[in-house]
Amino acid sequence: MARELKARNEMDKRWQWRLEDIFPTDEAYEAAYEAARQATKGLAAWQGRVADDPRQAIRDAGALSLALDRLASYALMRKDEDGSDPERQARAARFQSLAVAAGSAAAFLDPELLALPEETLSAMAKDPDFAEYSERLRLLLLQKPHTLPADQEKLLAEAGDVLSVPHDVFSMFNNVDVPLPQVTDENGEKLQLTHGNYGPLIRSRNREVRREAFEAMMGTFQRFSATLTASYSGAVKAAVFQARARHYASARQASLSPHEIPEAVYDNLLSAVEEGLPALTEYLKVRQRMLKVDELHMYDLYVPMIDDFDMKMTYPEAFDLVCEGLAPLGEEYISKLREGYAGGWVDVYENKAKRSGAYSWGCYGVHPFVLLNHTDDLGGAMTLAHELGHSMHTYYSNLNQPYAKSNYSLFVAEVASTCNEVLLMRHLMKKYEGDPKASAFLCNQLLEEFRTTVFRQTMFAAFEKEAHAMYERGEALTGKALSKMYLGLNEKYYGGGCRVDEAVASEWMRIPHFYSNFYVYQYATGFSAAVAIATRILREGESAVRDYKKFLSAGCSVPPIEALRFAGVDMEKPDAVKDGMAVFAQTVEDLKKLV
Repeated sequence: MARELKARNEMDKRWQWRLEDIFPTDEAYEAAYEAARQATKGLAAWQGRVADDPRQAIRDAGALSLALDRLASYALMRKDEDGSDPERQARAARFQSLAVAAGSAAAFLDPELLALPEETLSAMAKDPDFAEYSERLRLLLLQKPHTLPADQEKLLAEAGDVLSVPHDVFSMFNNVDVPLPQVTDENGEKLQLTHGNYGPLIRSRNREVRREAFEAMMGTFQRFSATLTASYSGAVKAAVFQARARHYASARQASLSPHEIPEAVYDNLLSAVEEGLPALTEYLKVRQRMLKVDELHMYDLYVPMIDDFDMKMTYPEAFDLVCEGLAPLGEEYISKLREGYAGGWVDVYENKAKRSGAYSWGCYGVHPFVLLNHTDDLGGAMTLAHELGHSMHTYYSNLNQPYAKSNYSLFVAEVASTCNEVLLMRHLMKKYEGDPKASAFLCNQLLEEFRTTVFRQTMFAAFEKEAHAMYERGEALTGKALSKMYLGLNEKYYGGGCRVDEAVASEWMRIPHFYSNFYVYQYATGFSAAVAIATRILREGESAVRDYKKFLSAGCSVPPIEALRFAGVDMEKPDAVKDGMAVFAQTVEDLKKLV
C-alpha cells in the first residue's frame, strides 16, 4: 500500500518554523499590506519632485522596500508551506501585484536621481550622515548607462508581473501539479514518488529501485516537454528582452554587471572545470569498479559506494552533528545556531504540497528562516549545515549593516553555506580517521560534493550560457534543441566513464534554478572559495575566523569580490577553482588507496 504524505495541519508543530515572528497573525499582515499600499502611493507622489529633497525620496523608497521584504517573506513562505491552499495562493498573488505596483511607482526615482549633477550624487555618497545609502548611490552611478528614462523604467516595472509568468508556471507545475507516479521502494512496496523522497530512492543500494525512480522522474518531465519548454524559453526571452532594453550586450552581462562580476570569472570557471574532467572520469571508473557493475549509468551516480556503512540520524542528531562540525567557528556562532533550533527558525519535514528542496530566507529585523524536506541521513545533515550557513550569513550581515547595505550579493551567497559543508566534512573525516571503511565513505561524500556542486553546477552554467546565446543568435528554443544540447553536455562531462542514458536529456526541465538567470555558476565559484576559506580556518584558527566573520558581516557595503578578500580569497584569479580541482584529484587518489 502506498505511503501518503501528511497534510500541513497534521504535522508536529515542534518542527515547523515560526512565521508569527514576522507577523503574529494574518490580520497583522493585512494591516502591514495596507500600509505598504498607501506608502506605494506616497512614493509615487515624489515623481517630478526628487530634486527638491533627494535624500528623503531615497529614505522613503528604502522604507517601502523594507516593508515589502517583510510582506514577501510572510506571504511567500506561507504559500511554500502548502502550495495547494487557495488562500495562501491568493495572498502570494496579491503580494506579487503589490510588488509590481511598488516597482512601477518607484520607476521614476533612479532616472530623476541620475538627472541631478554628478557632483551632487557624489557628495551625498560621501556624506557621513547619509552613509547608509553610500553604496546605493555608487552603484547607481555605475549603472547610469543602463538606466532608462522615467517613462520607460515605469513601463518595465509594470511588465514585472508578465515577465515573471514563466517562473510562476514552472513553480506551480513543479510544486503542486506534477503527476509523479508510484514507484517501488527497497521493501518491494509501492509509494508515491515525490521530490522529497527522490533523493533517498536514487541513492538506494537496490539498483532496480534507483533505475525505476530515475526513469519515472525523467519520464514524467519528458511527458510535459512542450509545456516546460514554453515555460523555460519564456524565461530566457524575458531575460534577453530586459537586457536589450537596458543596453547590455547580453543577458549574462545584464546579470553579472550589477554585482560587479567580470564575465571572465564565469568563463574562467568553465575552462578550469573542463580542464579537471579527466579526474572526474577517473572517479567514475573507480565508482564503476566499487559498485561492481559492467557499465555505470546515470542512475548509479548518487548511491554511496561503500557497502554496509550508513550514517543514519534523526533531525536532532543531525543538528548536534552540525554544531560539532562547526565548532571551529567559535562559541558565539554555535550558540546562535542553538537558539535557532529552539526558536522557530527551521521548517523540517515534508508535507503535502510543501515546496520541494531547501532554502534559507528571511527579512531584516527578524531572525532567518530555513525550509527543509529533511531526510534522516548524512545528506540531510549536509543540507542542514548548508542552509544554516546561509542563515548565519544573513544574521551577521543584518546585525552589522543598516538595511540598505544588508543584502549581500548573489556571488557570495553560496560561500558561507558551502564553507559549513566543508567544515562538517573535514570534521567527520578526522573523527573517523583510522577506520578505512568510514574514511572511504567520507571520501566518497566529499567527491560527491565536488561532483554535484562544482562539476554539475558548472555544467548547468554551460547550459544556461548556451541556451541564452541560442536565443540571442536568433535560434529557436525548441524542446528538441535544448534536450540535445543538455544531453551533449552530459556526454562531455560524464561520457568518459559512464553510459549517458538518453532519459537524462529531459533533466533540464526540472531544475528550478534555471529560472533565476545565471545563478547556478555561483555554487561552483562559491564552493571553490569555501574550500579555501575552510582550509584557512582549520589551519590558522581564531585570526581566520575573525576575517571570515568580517566577510559575513560585510553585506553589500563593499563589492562582493572585495568582501571575499576580507576572508583571504581573490576570485578574480583562477587559483581557487584550480586548487579545488587539485583537491578533487587528490581525493580520488586517496579513495583508490583506501579501497
